[in-house]
Amino acid sequence: MFNVQDIVRRELRADERLIWSGAPGRGLRLRPSDSVMIPFSLVWGGFALFWEYSVLFGLEPSGRPSTSASAAPIFMKLWGVPFVLVGLYLIVGRFFFDAFQRARTVYAVTDQRVLIVTQVFGKRVRSLSLRTLPDVTLAEKSDGSGTITFGAIAFGANAIGFNRRADKPPAFEFVERVRNVHDLIQGALNG
Repeated sequence: MFNVQDIVRRELRADERLIWSGAPGRGLRLRPSDSVMIPFSLVWGGFALFWEYSVLFGLEPSGRPSTSASAAPIFMKLWGVPFVLVGLYLIVGRFFFDAFQRARTVYAVTDQRVLIVTQVFGKRVRSLSLRTLPDVTLAEKSDGSGTITFGAIAFGANAIGFNRRADKPPAFEFVERVRNVHDLIQGALNG
């Protein structure tokens, strides 16, 4: 069983006091970058499926399927498989992987630092000292949930999901009552 308190407790230092712990919202979620990624993934996946279908089954000049099997070389038949797999990941797989990753992530605020612990393929702990904490940005939805980002927020292509760096600013994503958590962090920063 995935217990937030147990995971956080293992990461605390002896002289550290826990102020808050929690986890991101569960399930499938849409992000702002999906407004670009969904159409892109449909175009990519659609073209890859069309390519693979046309190579495997052959198409007549009219666009109708051929009555005989395609005479395309085996290399051409296999060429489209990775593109189809990437397309399927972009269309549906990334949503399930994101949910899987969030289900194995916990957040904590202590009197000394902010922690993000993810246990997907091994354990990854991101620790940010309150003394040197970069910009703290609150993005709150009308239902009170939201995201707290630690560091500069990307704009332009990076903001819509085309950031090629793996080190995007750390964040507490899809947090319930996010303003309360933000206020606790601000209190810890000032205290």
